[in-house]
Parts: sequence; structure tokens; C-alpha cells
Amino acid sequence: MGDERKVGVAVDFSSCSRAALQWAVDNVVRKGDHLILVSIRPEGNSEGTEMQLWEVTGSPLIPLTELCDAHVMKKYGTTPDAETLEIVNLAASQKEVIVLMKIFWGDAREKLCEAVENIPLDCLIIGNRGLGKLKRAILGSVSNYVVNHSTCPVTVVKNAAA
Repeated sequence: MGDERKVGVAVDFSSCSRAALQWAVDNVVRKGDHLILVSIRPEGNSEGTEMQLWEVTGSPLIPLTELCDAHVMKKYGTTPDAETLEIVNLAASQKEVIVLMKIFWGDAREKLCEAVENIPLDCLIIGNRGLGKLKRAILGSVSNYVVNHSTCPVTVVKNAAA
């Protein structure tokens, strides 16, 4: 039990987050690890979703079987894409890792840092959207904020297409 690590990967089901997830599976996770997908959803309409119950603390840890169930994920207001599910299913079977997901609602910068503390994570891998200097100055960089405010090591995976 002592060698298991909790490796977090920030996912929003974009090509950038899939690249970060694939990089984490290829380069970081090893047998016995917990691979925890951390998804941040915007605050908003929560009627009929699990968000009403978990908007302060985040969702409970969602196992891979439920992550693959569209009906269950709809209750959390998210829909994982087929490519992301394929990556995590292969990781679970080939690398013998435990795949879980935790969903938070709110500002991605703050909630990712909260996730590091609350889960707690041993490390976090996050994708980089490749914003230009102007957009980064106006919108702010989630990855830059997390690198500077997280209490665990953070790896930023650059998007090859950016």
C-alpha cells in the first residue's frame, strides 16, 4: 500500500487535456497508482444534476465503471469523450492502475488547487491550451496559476498542435 501514488490529471475533454492524460499514462503512472481525473465544470444551472449536492466539496470519487456510464455522468453534468475513456480503460487494464474521477464546480484555477489539497494528490499533470500573450494576459493562464499556487509538483504538457 505504501507505494501507491495519487496522480492527478486535469481533464476538460479537449485535445489539450487528452494529450496531458496520454502523457501522464505514458510517463508517470505505474502499477498500483491511483489515476485521478480532475474535471472542473463551470458554475451554472444545477437543476437535476448532482451538482446541487456536491458544489461545495466536489463530487465523490467516481470509479471507472461509472465514468464509462453516460447516464451516471449526465447526473454530474459532464460527458467524457470516447478517446479519453479509451485512454483510461487501457491504463486501467495494461498498467493496473485504479482510475477515478472527481468533479468540481467553479473557477478552474482555484478548484484545481483545492483538488490537490482535498484529494490529496501527489502530483498534477495539466494541459496547456497555448494561448497567445494577449489572450493569456486578458484571460489568465490556468496552468500558470496552478504551477504557482499548488502545493504539489505540477507538470504542464504543451499541446503539440499549439
